[in-house]
Amino acid sequence: MSSEPQFLSFKGLKQYTPEDGWGQVNAILQSHAQQAAAPVQPSAPQYAQPQHQQPQHFNAVPENVPTLTETPDDTSGQASPMFDPLIHELFEQLRVPPSDDLTQTWRTIAAEVNLLTERMALQRELQERLQKLDHELVNLRGTILSHLTEVQHAADQQLSSARLRAEVSALAQTKLSAKLTNNR
Repeated sequence: MSSEPQFLSFKGLKQYTPEDGWGQVNAILQSHAQQAAAPVQPSAPQYAQPQHQQPQHFNAVPENVPTLTETPDDTSGQASPMFDPLIHELFEQLRVPPSDDLTQTWRTIAAEVNLLTERMALQRELQERLQKLDHELVNLRGTILSHLTEVQHAADQQLSSARLRAEVSALAQTKLSAKLTNNR
């Protein structure tokens, strides 16, 4: 494998350099190639501060370096060590836009998955509300049963009091009638 750097070059790829900022990869490669080919001319006097210089291997972009998306111009039939036909085929498949039927099917699937997600969230929310309602119903049943027990207890006491009064009344009537019959 070559010690020279490989560059990816396909549409939309950007590269950042401190001197130029963000730019297209092909434009940056060409500007580096022009800088490497241009002779260095002194533009400042000797007493000025020296400019920061990078090593030559970073500024020089080798020519004839194929990118991963380019095919080699090799007519002899031998593949270069930098060209991989499988990677080339993969990039070719990625460049081909998907068919409309397939795209529409995937859009439909994505919409259905979103709808399913929403419905599942609604189902969870409704289940939580149902659990809260069940808990409230159990509490209300318990409260009603305790109130019914209190009412039953009060009614039993009233019934006991009424029986006692009836017995006392009956006893008083018998005693009073016996006294009245003896005094006659």
